[in-house]
Amino acid sequence: MNETTPLRKDSFPPLKKLVRTRDERMVAGVCGGLAKYAGIDPVLVRLGMVALVIFGGAGLLLYLAGWIIIPEEDA
Repeated sequence: MNETTPLRKDSFPPLKKLVRTRDERMVAGVCGGLAKYAGIDPVLVRLGMVALVIFGGAGLLLYLAGWIIIPEEDA
């Protein structure tokens, strides 16, 4: 038989939380929050959103959805 050790809460790294940032904000902080969560430069996320807006308009819908769904960072 294979015995398994019970999982302890301190054996997992802390979970990252997706929030709209206050310090990397241009409009609502959606791109800054996504960039912080992914660990990349916010400019890259903003350029990706602009490209999505230009090529089909999905970027605007995604940004508005993020603005509504993603909670704002605590002060």
